[in-house]
Amino acid sequence: MSVSSSHTDIRITGWIAHLPPALQAYALLARLDRPIGTWLLWLPGMWGILLPQGVAVSERVRLIVLFGIGSLVMRAAGCVVNDMWDRDIDRQVARTAGRPLASGALSMKQATLFLVLLLLAGLAVLVQLNSLSWILGVSSLLLVALYPLAKRFTWWPQLVMGFTFGFGAPMGYAAAAGHLSWAQAALYAATIVWQLGFDTIYGFQDMEDDARIGVKSTSRLMVGRARGFIGTCYGLMLVLLGVAALLAGAGPLFWVVLVLPAILLWQQACKVNPASPALCLTQFRANREIGLAVALALVAGLIAV
Repeated sequence: MSVSSSHTDIRITGWIAHLPPALQAYALLARLDRPIGTWLLWLPGMWGILLPQGVAVSERVRLIVLFGIGSLVMRAAGCVVNDMWDRDIDRQVARTAGRPLASGALSMKQATLFLVLLLLAGLAVLVQLNSLSWILGVSSLLLVALYPLAKRFTWWPQLVMGFTFGFGAPMGYAAAAGHLSWAQAALYAATIVWQLGFDTIYGFQDMEDDARIGVKSTSRLMVGRARGFIGTCYGLMLVLLGVAALLAGAGPLFWVVLVLPAILLWQQACKVNPASPALCLTQFRANREIGLAVALALVAGLIAV
């Protein structure tokens, strides 16, 4: 499969380049060439697992592994749903024109069968969690189905994305603690504004195409005040993380280690430039390290001093 535009996020390299063409199309549909999305779905779940006190280390590890597998599968399922909704729009956007459904490499029937297999795999992970997680997991499918429609009706699709991709936070907390709490609610809110910020940065890449075809986005809405908006999102994230930590009874080392992601977030907000698609993509991907730094702070908060 070839992509004519030089500005594309499709990467047919590494092990994907060695797959047979038929399997390569499915791998690209699932975004296996770009694992950053799986990381950004997995990290909120990891945060939720690490937030509550009094959970055995072995149980946290088991849940983190399960959530890693589930994130890979459900991120792929979400991408399939997104591309099924957006295949006509994707053909008109340089970055997405080479996607398998937009380019015709896969049919809608093939994508539907692939989606069913992914959802079955996600169900196999879900049944290994507690009953509260089952309820949350099933309810999250509504967000997965509706998110691709947001850009057609609202200037805030990135906020809808935050609710969708951040849903791992309450699920992870529920799986580890067996209940929901205000600490979990604060963590979910922190995840939502974090993802609103970095997905707005991601959306800066597509503004010209979005404007041409009439697609709404928070990126287009906030382009004139990008640094202030991203800084506000990231500042709120840090405040809400602090609230979650206080409510959960995190130890003092949490605050020491939280300085690391705070510095990384501040640097990103200061340097964001909507006119540089390459920088926007780099900054978007850097949120994996930011998310891992937050996870490290939560681990530090579990250490008694």
